[in-house]
Amino acid sequence: MNAAHTRRETAFSSTNGYLAAIVGVGLAVLAGVGVRFGLPIVACIVSGISGLFILAGLYMLQPNESAILTLFGKYMGTDRAEGLRWAFPLYIKRRLSLRARNFNAPTLKVNDKRGNPVEISAAVVWRVRDTAQAVFEVDDFERYVAVQAETALRHLASQYAYDEGEDLPEGETTLRAGMDVVSDALKAELQARFEAAGVETLDAKLTHLAYAAEIAQVMLRRQQAEAIISARSKIVHGAVSMVEAALKALSERDIVELDSERKAAMVSNLLVVLCSDKETQPIINTGTLYN
Repeated sequence: MNAAHTRRETAFSSTNGYLAAIVGVGLAVLAGVGVRFGLPIVACIVSGISGLFILAGLYMLQPNESAILTLFGKYMGTDRAEGLRWAFPLYIKRRLSLRARNFNAPTLKVNDKRGNPVEISAAVVWRVRDTAQAVFEVDDFERYVAVQAETALRHLASQYAYDEGEDLPEGETTLRAGMDVVSDALKAELQARFEAAGVETLDAKLTHLAYAAEIAQVMLRRQQAEAIISARSKIVHGAVSMVEAALKALSERDIVELDSERKAAMVSNLLVVLCSDKETQPIINTGTLYN
């Protein structure tokens, strides 16, 4: 969007509404008193109409609320002063909340960096920063926020893989492991997209992340297999260290002399005992290794 033609918010200085209310009520009362005491009817009419005209310009703003004032289609400014205020009665006053709002994006099915279908959703906290942009630069700023948030979420999911894998460089951010980095990236992209509507992104966090139903079971088995391989690797590493320590202790203490073949048999038996998933059953050999 061309910044030179973007409507920007300008401040509007309204009048104290309490003072205007006193003047308006005073003129209306004066008109009624004048009619009762026989004052000129024209003066009474003018006084009454003037009082009603002044009272028609009163409006009230709550904290974190603004009023956009227009006159015959021309933007006159935005009033952010809270309390009872007064402006020219012919100004059209449109109230606009400046409070923080939540948008819960629906769960979307998108493809991650690997092309795997994933389900993703997010919660976005936002508020109106520039009232003129929000009202005059987009047709419906709330609908604009919803559409752009979904678009940003789809684009974000395609930039990252769901989980780590051998096909990814070491340390690369993923959707599941890099939540903080992903949230910061989502917030930055939302801010860039919301800028045209004068909306500020306060926070953005993923609220749902999972593989799509059609591949969830397959991916679960893959994760289980990776976990088993990792566990087995640690078990084998530990078992080898224990066997090495046992052989070294036997050798240093001269408890028994083992040739290469007996050492191989001992290593085999110890690894079976240490790496087995189930409790092993001992077999008593009454002979020798060679008989």
